[in-house]
Amino acid sequence: MEFFPVEANLRQSFRVLATDRTGADVMELPGVSIASLGVAFQMFNAAYLNSMVENEEEMHSCLELAQTHFQTRGIAWSFWICEDWLTRPLRRKLSRICQNFDLRLVSEMPGMTADTVKAARRPLPDLEIRRVDSLPVLHDFQAIGSTCFHVPPAWFSEVFDERRAARGEFACFVGYRDGEPVATAASVPSQGAIGIYNVATSPGHRERGYGEIMTRHAIDASLKEYPGSQTVLQATWQGLSLYERMGFRAVTRFSVYNSSR
Repeated sequence: MEFFPVEANLRQSFRVLATDRTGADVMELPGVSIASLGVAFQMFNAAYLNSMVENEEEMHSCLELAQTHFQTRGIAWSFWICEDWLTRPLRRKLSRICQNFDLRLVSEMPGMTADTVKAARRPLPDLEIRRVDSLPVLHDFQAIGSTCFHVPPAWFSEVFDERRAARGEFACFVGYRDGEPVATAASVPSQGAIGIYNVATSPGHRERGYGEIMTRHAIDASLKEYPGSQTVLQATWQGLSLYERMGFRAVTRFSVYNSSR
């Protein structure tokens, strides 16, 4: 199942972010995984499918389990659904089924994988890249992420907080051009795979190759620690062509549903 390393790494990334966090929940329920940070940004209070779903009855059961869990805690939440856990007839009905639970589709992302990354097609500019290991670099990472992902600064900073050092498996990087922070990336290892996340470039610094530099750096740094791993990611549609040039190919698709607007 080609999709499995992509899907498994995504769940692992949320588990790592939940480490050492008051109010977090990480658990396995029948058909559903919970990896919730218990934060204001509901995309990080997440439920996932963890096995095949054959019909509407099974899907309803999974949704009910997840909804009950989060309603009991009184927090907004999201359901990240990898389409390859669903039969094809069920995929066509998914949005309607989720609407019955007041879940609204907010994002669709191709899940991609690469066994090896192709060499760059063009010369890339230089960046000074620092791993997030101090408060000033963390604050730069937070500022770029908040701006680029259109998230209130307090929400983004709550997810990537000052205890991030305790979650060393979620390695974060900031790229600087002439001392100015301009781009970010992050990586998370899981069994046999390295996941790439939070690739972002500040407005005014785009179309210069910074996103590619950061992606390549995050991959190279992780492969030094976990040699032989394949690389996986969930692409935005804007970044899809870049990842395809780098040798990634889409093997699945994720749909994200939120419990509130």
